[in-house]
Amino acid sequence: MSNKMQIQKTSLISLTVFIIALCIVLISILSLIFPALLVTITSGSDSQINSFEVGAWAGPILAVNFIILGFGVSYYKRIIPNKIENMFKFILNFEVSRKVAIIVILILLGIYIILTIPELSHKEIDVWKDWEFVEPFIENFPEGEGSPQLKILYMKNFLLFSSLTVFQNVKLLPFLASISLVLVTYFFTVKISQKRFAGLIAMVILLQSHTFLRYDTTATFSNFWTLFYVLSLYLIYKKWQLSPLTYLASIFSKPLTVVFLPMTLFLVFRSKSSRKNKITLTISYLIIIGILAVGVLVISNSPYSNTLTNFDIVEFWNGFTAWAFQLRIDGLVLVFLLPLIVGLFLKARQGNQDLDSILVLITGILFAAPLLAGFTEFNLQPYRWIPLIVFFAIGVGALLSKSSDSRPEK
Repeated sequence: MSNKMQIQKTSLISLTVFIIALCIVLISILSLIFPALLVTITSGSDSQINSFEVGAWAGPILAVNFIILGFGVSYYKRIIPNKIENMFKFILNFEVSRKVAIIVILILLGIYIILTIPELSHKEIDVWKDWEFVEPFIENFPEGEGSPQLKILYMKNFLLFSSLTVFQNVKLLPFLASISLVLVTYFFTVKISQKRFAGLIAMVILLQSHTFLRYDTTATFSNFWTLFYVLSLYLIYKKWQLSPLTYLASIFSKPLTVVFLPMTLFLVFRSKSSRKNKITLTISYLIIIGILAVGVLVISNSPYSNTLTNFDIVEFWNGFTAWAFQLRIDGLVLVFLLPLIVGLFLKARQGNQDLDSILVLITGILFAAPLLAGFTEFNLQPYRWIPLIVFFAIGVGALLSKSSDSRPEK
């Protein structure tokens, strides 16, 4: 394939990814501006609910997006003041040394750990009532009695049992997993952007998230699954042989990550690994999913054996509205998600194919919630959005990646 054809193919893939991402994000944002619209349209009810009642986030979202749109057009047309343009260029080109990055990481983690450690002394049952269903199973692991949904979470159960047995505190390993997730977010961002400053920005965004801080020490809704999944993606770049293993660990921490397989395979496809490594990785992932699928079909009492035969279209569309309520305090994600999607697309056109993968990851997480709502009866809990916050943070950092200026010359 000629270089010109390869460039055209890459551009077509980027455009396709962007269009899909834009559609999913716009549908999701619609539920922020008009919270009741999708519910009333899809349910077909004759209720007196005002479908076009404006949500609390409508004003900030519209204002911020129009301001960013105006700034973007002005920057592209080169009609903004030179001082603002130079400041923008300074931020894009700013970088820190390895020594400074290490110091900042230690300071950020130090502050975070000091402020969070008191939570380890809080009783889990006093914070999360669902712990009463989990605790008997963990204390008697691996023979503990419990629902099939609990038994299939073998990796999570093992880690919680280890935390309780070894450290006499069931929250300690979940807390260490959250710390590890912050570090993996940093290294993943640095790998994508080739800038340590971008990794620090991603860390700050994750650490300021209300949702992340709410679930960072809980054992009931631990971050093991998110850590293992994000780590599996990072290992595709660093040590691809270990990536399938960490992905398998994420599945046995939360089976929801099975739905993330297409996102993973896209990242493999767009990575700079050799063709042989890509094929090997893809086969490894497919074997894992195949074995799990056979296991689910064989075990007749599996809670997941009948999920693909019952699809509720109304619940599917209602699933797009879940994040509007559950992430209502994480305003940074809600307000800046659309500009981030556009920014990643424009940046990807400058040659960084990895940014297409970030777009797919963000879109996939948003789309996973409606799928879960349509195929299952599981509740869409706020902790399921932590991967979205992680990829949002990585995406913001990726906007600072090294690339050429794509604007036309004066």
